[in-house]
Amino acid sequence: MSGTGVVGAPIDRVDGYAKVTGSARYSAEWPLPGMLYGYLVLSTISSGRIARIDTLAALAHPGVVAVMTPQNAPKLKLGDGPAQIKMMLLQNDEVQYDRQPVAVVLADTFERAKYAASLVDVTYDRAKAVIVSKETYKPPATGRKLDTERGDATAAFATSPVRVDNVYTTPQENHNPMEPHATTAEWKGDKLTVYEASQGIFGARRRLAGVFGIPSTDVHVITKFVGGGFGSKGQTWPHTYLAAMGAKLTGKPVKIALWRPQMWGSTGYRSPTRQRVALGATSDGKLTSTIHEVQSQTSMIDTFVESSGAISAVLYATPTLLVTHRLTKLNVGTPTYMRAPGESSGSFALESAMDELAYATGLDPIELRLRNYAETDPESKLPYSSKSLRECYRAGAEAIGWNRRASKAGTMRDGKWLVGLGMASATYPARRSASSAIARVRADGTALVESGGVDIGTGGYTVFAQVAADALGIPVEHVRFDLGDSDFPNAAQAGGSQQTASVGSAVKLAALNARAKVAALAIADPASPLHGASPDAIDAKDGRIFLKDQPSRGETYAAILTRAKTDVLEATGDAKPGDETKQYAMDAFGAHFAEVRVDPDLGEVRITRHIAAFASGHILNAKLARSQYLGGIVFGIGMALMENTRMDERSGRIMTATLAEYLLPVHADIPAIDAIIVPEYDPHVNEIGAKGIGEIGIVGVAAAIANAVYHATGKRVRDLPITPEKLLA
Repeated sequence: MSGTGVVGAPIDRVDGYAKVTGSARYSAEWPLPGMLYGYLVLSTISSGRIARIDTLAALAHPGVVAVMTPQNAPKLKLGDGPAQIKMMLLQNDEVQYDRQPVAVVLADTFERAKYAASLVDVTYDRAKAVIVSKETYKPPATGRKLDTERGDATAAFATSPVRVDNVYTTPQENHNPMEPHATTAEWKGDKLTVYEASQGIFGARRRLAGVFGIPSTDVHVITKFVGGGFGSKGQTWPHTYLAAMGAKLTGKPVKIALWRPQMWGSTGYRSPTRQRVALGATSDGKLTSTIHEVQSQTSMIDTFVESSGAISAVLYATPTLLVTHRLTKLNVGTPTYMRAPGESSGSFALESAMDELAYATGLDPIELRLRNYAETDPESKLPYSSKSLRECYRAGAEAIGWNRRASKAGTMRDGKWLVGLGMASATYPARRSASSAIARVRADGTALVESGGVDIGTGGYTVFAQVAADALGIPVEHVRFDLGDSDFPNAAQAGGSQQTASVGSAVKLAALNARAKVAALAIADPASPLHGASPDAIDAKDGRIFLKDQPSRGETYAAILTRAKTDVLEATGDAKPGDETKQYAMDAFGAHFAEVRVDPDLGEVRITRHIAAFASGHILNAKLARSQYLGGIVFGIGMALMENTRMDERSGRIMTATLAEYLLPVHADIPAIDAIIVPEYDPHVNEIGAKGIGEIGIVGVAAAIANAVYHATGKRVRDLPITPEKLLA
């Protein structure tokens, strides 16, 4: 197939103009006639009951139509089934966590709703909140296999000539996408339409249908643009249900757009973790044992596990392994997925421990990793569909100037500054899920392709148009891709680094099927120069279908459809994992290299350079891929040095619920960073040869920085974030 050569090209975002001009419509921007604005009243306690809600002053405020409370809220069908999620949705008077919604004010303007919410007077019967676990952490009841054991890791560790055994902690971190969560909901009879800031519209549709007891076909979810999600918009949170409940209560469309401080309550977060990593090795650095024990938290009303130990099961060739996950229930909101859930927090612990082992064995950190390089997947024993981690080490080390690194910590200086170099490995599973697409070729030579995926800012509109254009052999400027509508074919959510591989594969198949249908018209038409040709002998490029060995013998899509009196010809494509998942292990890999400078008097850490190299299969758009990698690095810098949700351990009250108190990197914090794309061909992973890249960029960043800080100072910080007081203690 000649295609167009557009796949892989660094073309600009096709939705860029709409975004910079403001015509891109986000979920809080759909104008519906008669719409009301909802504003959440949030609890100020973490445990107890609502004794009384006085709504009279709020109802008397101009423009207020209703105040929805547990006394008048529509009743829902909550349960434990896959379509439901256990939440506190004004169905009773219980309070289980700080900032839990306890009422919703519905008014004719946002400002009136917000002010009236301050007039709602809530009295509580306070109960003692469990904020710090005093019980033994327990195995989580999730139905998923989270623990892994190979051989007797404990015995092997006890007899290992070299041992490192330490505890690493990561704090609670909260998502802060540019677009806060927002939902606009409207009922027309028994049918619900929701404009939702969501990473997965089909999951949202299924959950809403279950809660309201209606068929999924009666729920229409639309998500045309999302201003970032990072995992927080992969779930359907209380405000979404409450918007739909408010619309049902009032008979009018309702919009709920969360205020930034409200996102520290009911929209998830990365669970804090306590991780013990014990590594045993021979004197020449070969691993003999890996033990990774993880403790994390969840809410009283749901179960979520931060699977930080998963990375230890697959990254290195260790003959014995023990990975455990234990959980405690607290009076806090439910945690959720946050960019590279599990791997990002787990890599900090594992890759810090590997750095400590490198010093204990006297080996260069890269050499230690090469001596424990996994040629096949340690867990499944399957060969990799492709693995270019060695090339990532080589490219990153050369770019950062690793050969100038002193072997002894605390010995490199530039004036008063202590200088350090650190590195860490990165990996993330190459997942995909069943997805479908439909391609329509028009008589004017253009094409429209649709699928129910979501573009969360990563460039889905662009890369899927590139894939379709290449498969059809039509210039990309003549292809329009549309997504974000549950009336479109089913698609994987934009999470778990799977949507591009999933939807892209379906798009390619749909486009190829559409092209084959057009070719069949030409082959059957005596007036066509392709009449009687074999389908296998035909190719397409520049909007023409032609013979491979005689390119001049062919004609345009437009000519074929016009002569056939066909305005539109369409075909579908369905893609899903197959037998390849039983034959190969599929992962993306990378390596991070950080250079830091540390002020020995102030404990100030400045990252001066960060270089990462990644191998992620076939890259569909080099510009967008690089942007994703750089975004992950910036995310990891925040994880390493700044992000920390602080909670009052007496009350459970979150104390850092604004961007004034919750620190995130700004431009001045980001040094010269770069991402090297290591070419990688993978014929097995999926139809387009691509591996997800949205999350691997953050995996290992915090560890590389922590390792660089140790190399600069000789002080090991095992508790994120790395702050001056920890270095000066």
